[in-house]
Amino acid sequence: MEFLQRQRLRFVARNVLCRGGEIDLVMRERDGALVFVEVRARAQRHYGGAAASIGWQKKQRIVRAARHYLATRCRHSHDEPACRFDVIAFEAGRLVWLRDAFRADEV
Repeated sequence: MEFLQRQRLRFVARNVLCRGGEIDLVMRERDGALVFVEVRARAQRHYGGAAASIGWQKKQRIVRAARHYLATRCRHSHDEPACRFDVIAFEAGRLVWLRDAFRADEV
């Protein structure tokens, strides 16, 4: 989270749960866009590494949780905020930030 805050994202929530999904971090960009962040770690790069371990089903669960978050937390807003899905991957001790790693309409 500190890395993202150094990138000027503001912390909003952590470990957001809903039936059928979870979001590790919710951050906000300076322009107001919400950033839903999946955090993955792998000690070794076998089988494609941390980022590659986020399959279609996991993406679906993240998107489901994001939609639930928006429906419950942003219901008083007339306009839904812009959103994106990022991945923070720790691979062999190295942090990799994948901005806009996937889109809700892809899953």
